[in-house]
Amino acid sequence: MKKVFSKIGLLVALTVMVISLGACSSSASKKNVLQDDKQSKTITWGVKADTKLFGLMDVKDNQIKGFEIDLAKAMTKQILGKNGKARFLQVTSQTRMPLLRNGNIDAIMATMTITPERAKQVDFSRSYFDAGQAILVKDGSPIKNVRDLNKKGAVVLGVVGSNSVQNIGKFAPKAKVLQLSDYSQALTALKSGQGEALTTDNGILYGMSLENPGYSVVGGTFTNEPYGIAVDKGQAPLKNAMNQALTKVEKSGQYNKLLYKWFHRVKGFDLKGAER
Repeated sequence: MKKVFSKIGLLVALTVMVISLGACSSSASKKNVLQDDKQSKTITWGVKADTKLFGLMDVKDNQIKGFEIDLAKAMTKQILGKNGKARFLQVTSQTRMPLLRNGNIDAIMATMTITPERAKQVDFSRSYFDAGQAILVKDGSPIKNVRDLNKKGAVVLGVVGSNSVQNIGKFAPKAKVLQLSDYSQALTALKSGQGEALTTDNGILYGMSLENPGYSVVGGTFTNEPYGIAVDKGQAPLKNAMNQALTKVEKSGQYNKLLYKWFHRVKGFDLKGAER
């Protein structure tokens, strides 16, 4: 009889614990992130640290640098004032949304394409960079465009968690896809001959070609990939603040200055077409 009551007591305790955890989770999901950021004078951004031009770790000073980093800093000042601070946490295509939902970061600015599927999980700002998917190959490669990948049944390198992999399935269904955990590994795989091409957004590939002579972006873009800032569901005040800050940065001319700073040396990049 004591054992029965003991089991019942344990069950009740576990039930109370589950309910309590659920209440805590519900409470956390309802917090106003923008209000918290204003109190702390800090916005924590999830950014890439392996993507030249957008966000790349500088081993000389261990600072992440790039277009998205500078844009995030400028927007932080618009939202929090001149004393506002931007804090950066490195993310990958795999980790960015879990870190956002868990509250480790306030917003994602990490070459993240706005898609209907992702919009079911997060809320997006309007686009801050209009990219398009392309392919990177070694100079002299017979692969000249995405259709060549389909004809030859080539191996295409991509990154886990990126929608680029799904797109290859649409444009080159006969191609084989090898997915790596990040762009650094994907580029290493391309150089070592594990694949004939690397695919992702053209802006990212331009950065790779700039840093790796002998590799070129070919064939133009075959999709539209608008990058947006992602915030957690239920954070409308923060999303609205992001949109307002982006507009102010654009109208002030600061956006175009940052664009020129990071992309003016990239061969084939339409700087005028990208300005706002």
